[in-house]
Amino acid sequence: MDFKIVFSLLACVVSLVAYFPYFRDMFLHKTKPHLYTWIIWAITIITSFFGIYYGGGGWALVYSAILCIEVVGTLIFCFKYGTKNITKSDTVVLILALLAIVVWWQLKQPVLSIFMVSTIDVAAYIPSFRKSYDDPWSETALSWAMFAIANIFGILSLQNYNLLTVTYLIAIFFANASLCAFCLIRRKIV
Repeated sequence: MDFKIVFSLLACVVSLVAYFPYFRDMFLHKTKPHLYTWIIWAITIITSFFGIYYGGGGWALVYSAILCIEVVGTLIFCFKYGTKNITKSDTVVLILALLAIVVWWQLKQPVLSIFMVSTIDVAAYIPSFRKSYDDPWSETALSWAMFAIANIFGILSLQNYNLLTVTYLIAIFFANASLCAFCLIRRKIV
């Protein structure tokens, strides 16, 4: 039995299941995804898919494809259910991320590019952290914990471990786990 397939399927299932409470809370107006964050993530997740592909990610590509669908789907719903609390600093983060993406496209250096995409993706969490500081209930902590678990399974499903395949998945694991922890800690304080 190929355990890479098992880990890929586990990553997909956990990720898909994580979106049930996220979408439920979004439709109930409890979770308010940040539009700018999800715009950036849609761009970076699709880009990371190609990094994993070119790095020989194997079965992790299935998980990466599922992530692309989930993130783009969430982005579409952000226009109706997302937060309207957009600040100047959020706009600065979006502009910097978009500028970095343009620079990245011009580099034509895969490893440097995947580092930039990972950095841009993590920077896209800033508006969500800022929003969650004021309203830690505006994110579904359970979903973020499950996203982090799915990332671990995604890493384990990689066929080849190299900078192209692991960098992005490790970065979003830490970012997802951090956002979950941040919301839970802020809930106790607020």
